[in-house]
Amino acid sequence: MTDPPDNRTIRILDPMTVNKIAAGEVVERPASVVKELVENAIDAGARTIRVEVSSSGGRITAIGATDNGIGMTADDAILAFAPHATSKISSIADLDSLMTLGFRGEALASIAAISKVTLCTKPRGGRADEGTRVVIEGGTIMEHSETGTPEGTYILVTDLFFNTPARKKFQKSLAAEIAHITGIIEGLALAHPEISVHLIHNAKELVMTEQSPRLLDTIARLFGNQVSADLIPVDRTMLYVSVSGYISRPSLFRKNQRRMFISINSRYVSSAPITSAIIEGYGTLLSKERFPVVFLSLTINPTLIDVNVHPAKKLVKLSHEREICTAVWEAVKNALLITDLIPAGTVKGSKISTGRSPGAPSSTTYGHAPIQSSVVSEPTHAGIITTDRQLRQTELPTGIQPDTSVVPEMEVIGQVGGIYILATTDSGDLILVDQHAVHERIMYELVSRKSDSADQSQELIVPVILHRSAGDAALIRELLPVLEEEGFVIEDFGKNSFLVRAVPVVLGKLEQTDLVDEILADLTREEPERFVSSRERLARIIACRSAIKAGTVCTHEQSKRLLQQLRNVKNPFSCPHGRPTMVRFSRDQMDGMFRRT
Repeated sequence: MTDPPDNRTIRILDPMTVNKIAAGEVVERPASVVKELVENAIDAGARTIRVEVSSSGGRITAIGATDNGIGMTADDAILAFAPHATSKISSIADLDSLMTLGFRGEALASIAAISKVTLCTKPRGGRADEGTRVVIEGGTIMEHSETGTPEGTYILVTDLFFNTPARKKFQKSLAAEIAHITGIIEGLALAHPEISVHLIHNAKELVMTEQSPRLLDTIARLFGNQVSADLIPVDRTMLYVSVSGYISRPSLFRKNQRRMFISINSRYVSSAPITSAIIEGYGTLLSKERFPVVFLSLTINPTLIDVNVHPAKKLVKLSHEREICTAVWEAVKNALLITDLIPAGTVKGSKISTGRSPGAPSSTTYGHAPIQSSVVSEPTHAGIITTDRQLRQTELPTGIQPDTSVVPEMEVIGQVGGIYILATTDSGDLILVDQHAVHERIMYELVSRKSDSADQSQELIVPVILHRSAGDAALIRELLPVLEEEGFVIEDFGKNSFLVRAVPVVLGKLEQTDLVDEILADLTREEPERFVSSRERLARIIACRSAIKAGTVCTHEQSKRLLQQLRNVKNPFSCPHGRPTMVRFSRDQMDGMFRRT
């Protein structure tokens, strides 16, 4: 007799499937494994944590974490991999006063469910033969034995996602994954400057911090003395929150939020409301699309925080959120108000500072020289020479004949604020021209044509040295082939440093070496433009950075040359970012404005 067909729609999933689904929520990528292992080590009282990442064939193959924490007994070593097993809480009431980083009891169980894990541990103060070795594959215990091992815990994770191919398929490039891991390590190290943290990738040290009671020491270790020297201390206690740490002067900024590190009760977190409050604290000191460099630690009564709103504990939810954000806003604002924010002058040279040059304009935000009502702005001698050099670079033939150009011939009338050129046509129309957008378009088309040229590079008389954070260095290494295609000759020059020997010919005689720094800083942004290749993005960045800047006062002759060059390009009506290069005011429009019709 055969069994009747199973007509049930609802069924209970088997434990293996349940574990894999849970693992997918907790372990999104290799960086998730690193985060969980390091947080466990911190909770175990470690004072030294060493993370080693191995890769081969463009993929991360192994993640190892060693700590000198309290270690585990043989029984706890097995129990630690059981779902929802934790030493951090014992009841629901404990969630209201939680101060540890882990508490769910899901991390090790989730990691073990989708990888092969080897654990070696010994309790602090234990006998020499009291070490334990546990090997787990896909959630199944393969080995449990005694072993000799130092005090603390060592965990090795290999073959990550071996039994969840869909998750494995959607991993990013090796450089991107290493950058994510570096970011996690940096955030945890900044939240715990009292712990020494090391990150090694294929035997190369990427991050190293030493135990220090001073957050500024850790900042200097991670990002260099030049960054730490340009920070402002913040220290303010209010009703619901105490805020301490450092924020950057307005002259030190980023195009994204990657250098905004926030911790709450020593937990490295992401909080959109807190981030917004910090940015609002700067007010008009930072223009749109510029973000400060921030290292802030918030101390809040744990009863006002819900850290259980995300499976991977990335986000937190705050009670009295409005009051807390207002306090953060006031702390940032007051720190800036009592500080002399006049930027220091810099000396041009062959060495380039970490990140971008202070005060350098972004690709989409255009600063301008202040207009003095009683003074006529005149071009300086140095400005004339620089602008002439830039215009010579874009006076090469393009194949477009001026007599067939869709741009009308224009007569220059003058310039407004060092930003806009005023011109008129034979028909009496007034044309308002954005000089930066125009020259950026001209340079972009020149760069695009030169990409296919055999003679692309010019050697620098003095090579340029660039220093980068570990995360940015990983991204630059991935982009080296693209940079080489465009004419850059860049060599790896030791720990997170690069040596620039040659640059594209289109940049001309490179008198301002920080131009290279600005180009690479733009290229390593976290959020690249959608549907745009790295090569295309690089062409746009080179064009923007090497073009005549808004705020540059041009001579009458230079303005004429720029408009003539505009008539020689294929697409003269917008810059590479889609902004218009010029606006027309017809005679009829102007008559209407003055009610002459």
